[in-house]
Amino acid sequence: MNAEDSLKLARRFIELPLEKRRLFLKALDKEGVDFSLLPIPAGVAVPDRQALSYAQQRMWFLWQLDPQSAAYNLPNAVRLSGPLDRAVLAQAFDWLLERHESLRTVFALEDDEPRQVIQEARVDIDYRELCDLDPAQGETRVQQLADAEARRPFDLQQGPLLRVCVLGLGEQEHVMLLTLHHIVADGWSMGVLIEEFLHAYDSLLQGEVPNVPALPIQYRDYALWQRSWLEAGEQERQLDYWRAKLGDEHPPLKLPTDHPRPAHSSRQGRRLDFALEQPLAQQLGALARQQGVTLFAVLLAGFKLLLSRYSGQQDIRVGVPIANRTRQEAEGLIGFFVNTQVLRTELSPQLTVQQLLADIRETTLSAQAHQDLPFERLVEALHLERSLSHSPLFQVLYNHQPQVTELTTLHSRSGLQVQALPRNERTVQFDLTLDTFERGGQLQAAFTYDCQLFEAQTIERMAGHWQNLLWAMVREPQSALAELPLLSAQQHRGFLAQGAGAEEVFSAESVLELFARQVATQPEAPALVFAGQCLSYRELDLRASRLAAALVARGVGPEVPVGIAVERSLEMVLGLLAVLKAGGAYVPLDPQYPEQRLSYMLEDSGVRLLLSETAVQPRLPVAARVEALLLDQAQAWAPDSDPLAALPGMAAGNLAYSIYTSGSTGAAKGVSITHGALANYVQAIIQRLPLGLRALWPWSRPSPRILVTPRCSAPCAPAVACT
Repeated sequence: MNAEDSLKLARRFIELPLEKRRLFLKALDKEGVDFSLLPIPAGVAVPDRQALSYAQQRMWFLWQLDPQSAAYNLPNAVRLSGPLDRAVLAQAFDWLLERHESLRTVFALEDDEPRQVIQEARVDIDYRELCDLDPAQGETRVQQLADAEARRPFDLQQGPLLRVCVLGLGEQEHVMLLTLHHIVADGWSMGVLIEEFLHAYDSLLQGEVPNVPALPIQYRDYALWQRSWLEAGEQERQLDYWRAKLGDEHPPLKLPTDHPRPAHSSRQGRRLDFALEQPLAQQLGALARQQGVTLFAVLLAGFKLLLSRYSGQQDIRVGVPIANRTRQEAEGLIGFFVNTQVLRTELSPQLTVQQLLADIRETTLSAQAHQDLPFERLVEALHLERSLSHSPLFQVLYNHQPQVTELTTLHSRSGLQVQALPRNERTVQFDLTLDTFERGGQLQAAFTYDCQLFEAQTIERMAGHWQNLLWAMVREPQSALAELPLLSAQQHRGFLAQGAGAEEVFSAESVLELFARQVATQPEAPALVFAGQCLSYRELDLRASRLAAALVARGVGPEVPVGIAVERSLEMVLGLLAVLKAGGAYVPLDPQYPEQRLSYMLEDSGVRLLLSETAVQPRLPVAARVEALLLDQAQAWAPDSDPLAALPGMAAGNLAYSIYTSGSTGAAKGVSITHGALANYVQAIIQRLPLGLRALWPWSRPSPRILVTPRCSAPCAPAVACT
């Protein structure tokens, strides 16, 4: 099939109604014709079909939600050095608007549907003179005006959606502020705009017509082609892939923030730029070659590992922008083509660096094969709840740009040179964005972050941790992810030294002796308060001693483990204290844990006696060998019987309790704590907590109070009993 026949076939397809397009596409598939490879016809008019692309349609929706938002402004500031002819400058922009319909497009509602409206080619250039300011003041004013211009919202219905402001700093020095709305342009478009502006300016200055190839299509042709193709069946095929890939649950990434997330984000952001050390950059490239992946995959792997460490989550989803200009017709257009894909990775702690890189490689290749589905259609199809505080499906973006060309390489024949100006303030669309650039043999990076969530020092620390993980990856690609250090060796030593602090000497009293002293000092002061119930120190001591006697009668003594599984209550502290009085070692068991985890903890600890409650005990996987003592049933342990006459002999090295935590593999791991360690901990807590903030109780002298929130807090409960 020749080019002319292909173009006719594509035009015929687009002009058909939906059902016939579906049949037509199936027929093409049977003939082995890939419609996505057919040329995009220009000038096809289908009056009853939307002319907005899917990306534009979502941008229109977001603008309607918040018309004053500048989150989707595309600002660019460039320094123009050399002679500037203002009349020719205006002519160059008139030529650009005539060439690119997108630059003179606005949007209107017709029958409640948004439509593109192409206006006449015209741009009003705003000139401002700053020549009377000294150089330092001038640069400050430029930055202020650039930030203000970037924050100024657009009216998508009235337009224009391109603003040009020229700041005069001198006869040979100007700064040009270009601002577009994302609905008509993207980052690629900005490069096209500046290159073609310089070419047009040069030509018009010489009295020539700009000599550039005619555009094969306009953006509205692409929008109509995209909708016609995707609606005919391709959209559902790619949707099926993404539904399966992303699953039914879409948990947000919960990074620890410096400030609470606001209900409505202002989208104000800042950027941290830094360069990776040259040895690290070289070794990252070597690792990529060894593993058969791109540098993008290696950097993304390190970033995802960083996010997993910070959030404590293993299911990490990161948005990745793609230019989406796979068609030759689209390369020279100004328009909103960029698409975003969600790359999901399960970062299991046992996974090695090599396995992670292989997984990201496969995920990326698979995503590229399904890159035509607009992100906007995916969001709509998944029926995600929309929020003004965070983006759907992902909250963090990663973008890698290989071999970046600097704007400073652009200059006109007339001597006008262009240099990009950095900006401090930025609008952000996501909580955090990482950009990486291969530039002049260096590997550079930038974190752009939401100022309402993060402080600058937090992002600086995060950048350091990311580089630490990258160093660990290149040094130990066979290692499990859980083994890779977040801190450098120097940072690790510093934290250990900081944590050691000054040596402190505590009394040799045990926790039980500290408690007895408190009982003797304040017998009637409230020791425990819960749900309207209150126990004084004397009452707590008496009840704990009686329960301890019952435990001793059942064989509890030094080094004997006793499980305790209760909901948060007075009985929780009572049980822990009684086990210590009996000389045993308590093993706290959270009733909310999965049955398999509780079974392992009971078996691993060797528990033979379990303290629980009537409502909790049936939910526990208690083996026949384990005796259960229900604390809320008085007849079970005779609370009116004689209390324990004397404490059993215990040494500082005897076991006080065992607590189970999740190790690096996620499996439960028991940690044993001695009486000596517990006594030191309790005394340190008593010394450091702000216990001077005392509550005045109407029936007793002032008494310290501690709030304990965990269901079964192993180390905190003894501290409560002793204060």
